Amino acid sequence: MSRIKGVHRVELPREKLEKYGVAKLADYELLAIILGSGIKGLNVINLSKRVLKKIRTDGVGNMTFAKLLDERGLGKAKVSQIIAFFELGKRLQSERNPEIFSAEDVWKLCVDIRNSKKEHFVAFYVDTQSRLIEKQIISIGTLDSSLVHPREVFEPAISLHAASVIIAHNHPSGNLEPSMEDVEITKRLIHAGKILGIPILEHVIMTGSGYKVINID
Repeated sequence: MSRIKGVHRVELPREKLEKYGVAKLADYELLAIILGSGIKGLNVINLSKRVLKKIRTDGVGNMTFAKLLDERGLGKAKVSQIIAFFELGKRLQSERNPEIFSAEDVWKLCVDIRNSKKEHFVAFYVDTQSRLIEKQIISIGTLDSSLVHPREVFEPAISLHAASVIIAHNHPSGNLEPSMEDVEITKRLIHAGKILGIPILEHVIMTGSGYKVINID
């Protein structure tokens, strides 16, 4: 197997990934694995560093096939690899962090629980742009105050630096009407959110066929 001149074998990106895990690799090392090889007079490590410097200088949003093709030594094959690499990352990030603008968006993101025979209480932690940071299941079972304590909802919100929280739970009975317990829990969490400065935006009840927002006057 060919090796990069002057680099010890354990320091090669592929070997580092296998030995230490992907989190230990620098950005240029990840790109080096994608590219696979360098060009004449420039090994893959230095090529990756140069390409990333150009992309960061110009801005990822301004990266085009034509601009990268102007970079010395980059042919169409490697430019295609780079463009595909960044586009895939952007698409996966978009899928992982969807925007939540409505109760319907929440319902769609609860496909894993809305038909469950057990009640699941979930929290969606969102940023200032209404983009999902993380979804967490807070409790499983019939809702009551002991299962859904403000601490369980807001501790992740603080650690994730969430701007706001959307809460939701399913009704296995198929009835979308909120119970008295649902309303009381909602009021309690809204009050806690006001104290912490992390508002509860909505509480959505859902079934397999629909959803309803709990309105608190």
